[in-house]
Amino acid sequence: MARIWFLDTTLRDGEQTPGVTLTKEDKIRIAKALDNLGVDIIEAGSACTSEGEREAIKAVANEGLKAEVASYARLTKGDVDLALACDVDTVFLVAPTSDLHIKWKLNSTREKVLAGVSELTQYCKDHGANVDLCCEDGSRTDVDFLKQVMSTAVDAGADRFTVADTVGVLTPDETANMFKQLTRNAKVPVGIHCHDDFGMATANTVSAVKAGVRVVNVTVNGLGERAGNTPLEEVAVALRLHTGHKFNLRIEGLTKISNLVEKISGIPVPPNKAIVGDNAFTHEAGIHVDGILKKPSTYEPIKPEIVGARRKFVLGKHVGLKSVKKMLDESGFEMTDDQVKEVFNQVKYIGDKGKSVTSVDLDTIAHSVLGLKEEKPIKLVELVAQAGNRITPTATVKLQMNGDTVTTMGSGTGPVDAAINAIKAATKDVPFELKEYHVDSVSGGTDAVVRILVKLKSKGRLYTAEGAGADIVLASVDAMIQGLNAIIARDKLA
Repeated sequence: MARIWFLDTTLRDGEQTPGVTLTKEDKIRIAKALDNLGVDIIEAGSACTSEGEREAIKAVANEGLKAEVASYARLTKGDVDLALACDVDTVFLVAPTSDLHIKWKLNSTREKVLAGVSELTQYCKDHGANVDLCCEDGSRTDVDFLKQVMSTAVDAGADRFTVADTVGVLTPDETANMFKQLTRNAKVPVGIHCHDDFGMATANTVSAVKAGVRVVNVTVNGLGERAGNTPLEEVAVALRLHTGHKFNLRIEGLTKISNLVEKISGIPVPPNKAIVGDNAFTHEAGIHVDGILKKPSTYEPIKPEIVGARRKFVLGKHVGLKSVKKMLDESGFEMTDDQVKEVFNQVKYIGDKGKSVTSVDLDTIAHSVLGLKEEKPIKLVELVAQAGNRITPTATVKLQMNGDTVTTMGSGTGPVDAAINAIKAATKDVPFELKEYHVDSVSGGTDAVVRILVKLKSKGRLYTAEGAGADIVLASVDAMIQGLNAIIARDKLA
């Protein structure tokens, strides 16, 4: 089968995610990671946006990457000149082609759009740049007119022709029908750029590839405005395992780049996100875990290691005895069958009460069953938090760490944030990252008891811990310290 090219637009369309702003350094870091992953084309941004954006695009273009670097440009000479000045290899030239956009957005005509496509494509080529002519709202454009646009662009020297499902309205059947017509006699590679408004971006992209498309536009973690763009990781794994098409991506790096983009963008990856979510390879139900322990493919359609991930088991009321034993073994506990059974019974009891058993809980239960005294290298001695209308929230924590007393102060957006920052300062020698913080009200009223759940990541492993009480700051600190103690205990066992 023909080779597929990946055009990643995390740095342009992905940055249009509400709340995401990438600095020049951010863009360079992500671009290098995309290049190492094997992405063929990196759309580094939109040169017409700002001077700072142009500096960032130019920096990426001059980074010496193996990937082709592109800049977005509207169908105007001014946009094209700004893109060319950024030293990019390619201009991603975007022409609105639906009658809806031509009338209401451009107040123009089809004839004028065709003239602009011809003129600006030739202009780019005359200045030494490749051209990827993209039809904005192409999915709502008459196919015969799309063919006219493609013919006009190719005659003017375009190197690729892309159709955008700008508002995500296509279905897989409609996608296949459209692209079969467009690719049948195409003289250049045809690409697809999908949005996920109806949750079909990946399905539409795969359908397009089966219909002859050779360039797929994607973003890491599916970042993008509204419901996002086609996720790179989903398309890569779908093509590798379903269609047999060849491509340059090294999919074992998908989890790593997902984590990088999550951290830089500040947009959390949903736990149930396909391929890269925390739960993608996590199992609780006893029958599933039993099957996986016998043969992983019984309940895992994708091997976690092929995308750089690890299989995980969590404990709740659906847990099975074998998964409890496996987690105990992984934690370094040597237990008899009767002791394992006792741990299992306690886990089931807690699960029946509506509570999930965290990794810290499991260690506590195991220590109790073994009659061991739990070592707690970090203990809270004192906590003082301050906040008010005219002062920056601050917190001071006094911890006992391996017999020594350490006092640190932190500030933040609120007293909880300040307290957590103070703990981070005190435990700077313990490598960890706070991946999730969640609070639930257990009881009603102004003196409600709250339950705090935190997830800490250290050396590739996720630790879950809880704290509870009427004081949300103290409960948060308790949860953090529990998690940190679990990390230290696991490091000693390693």
